[in-house]
Amino acid sequence: MSAAPTGFEGLRIGLVGPLPPPAGGMANQTRQLAELLRGAGADVHLVQSNADYRPAFIGRVPVVRAGFRLLLFLGALWKAAGRSDLLHVMANSGWSWHLFAVPAIRVARLRGVPVIVNYRGGEAEVFLDRAHAGVRRALRQGTLLVVPSGFLQQVFARHGMAAEVVPNIVDLERFQPAAASRPVAAHLVVARNLEPIYDNATAIRALARVREARPDARLTIAGSGPQDVELRRLAAELGQTEAIRFAGRLDRDAVASLYQDADIALNPSTVDNMPNSVLEALASGLPVVSTDVGGVPYIVQDGTTALLVPPRDPGAMASAILRLLDNRDLANALSRAGLAEAQRYTWARVAGVLACAYRRALAMRDSA
Repeated sequence: MSAAPTGFEGLRIGLVGPLPPPAGGMANQTRQLAELLRGAGADVHLVQSNADYRPAFIGRVPVVRAGFRLLLFLGALWKAAGRSDLLHVMANSGWSWHLFAVPAIRVARLRGVPVIVNYRGGEAEVFLDRAHAGVRRALRQGTLLVVPSGFLQQVFARHGMAAEVVPNIVDLERFQPAAASRPVAAHLVVARNLEPIYDNATAIRALARVREARPDARLTIAGSGPQDVELRRLAAELGQTEAIRFAGRLDRDAVASLYQDADIALNPSTVDNMPNSVLEALASGLPVVSTDVGGVPYIVQDGTTALLVPPRDPGAMASAILRLLDNRDLANALSRAGLAEAQRYTWARVAGVLACAYRRALAMRDSA
């Protein structure tokens, strides 16, 4: 990645969050941030919230395994907090908030260490409507709340909580356009988990409609999850089995290669914050068709850097795909604008913002 501004040298950071596998968005961001901070001179103590069960057989005992994992997690937190100048906690909605973020905030308070809560959940609105009082109580014990998008900043503001924006980071050395031109085809790609909120079913239904006009169109779905069997069944029912490849969960290098072989990236999700898959597609020079939900319109503009369609609308998604396939000038314009937009999310651009947040958190501790 590009060289980052200084500001991290010698800083001891306890970074709390999940790691691949599985290679989900927050896990990838945690791993990437740890690598970048170390490369910038920071001393990073990583506390993995999804660590393997030890001993392994505990993972087969439903109730006991949760207790064992929590004890190990608390021990690792306590140790990391004692070695760190601050804790940076990657936080999400639901049980993840209660099991990992809240304990990290409390351990940091007990150890007298400032804590940055980096909330990243796309379902924040629903979660805060239900649990805003508890979240507010927990955040009062924290030092600083940061979020990756203006969308989440506004969600928290509506619930009386102030947040600062520190965007996601996209690796432009890994995600970049294909080096050589190739014949234009109709290879569509989705890189989202096979879960209801990501609505891969809409992408499959859209493909079926696209193939009525473009029989050469095909779709690759890169992800895994509980809807695997259901989505394969839908593809068969629509007669699209031969046109769809379920690639499973891919690592970041394989996803980058997939984007370089694709023509259009799809994001059919019904809930979203700042999807890394969209940023990576932009950085790869792909025109993007996405649902107009959550934080997506905060990072792309309809008709300029992407085409946005309503959620759960296969017809609208198919129409947008055909519009790009039939109008290469539009597709190329979106590609160029997307490449320019991706520059906003490089480490060189984001590092200075993050370093400022760290300095504020440390100053707040010192003044207290």
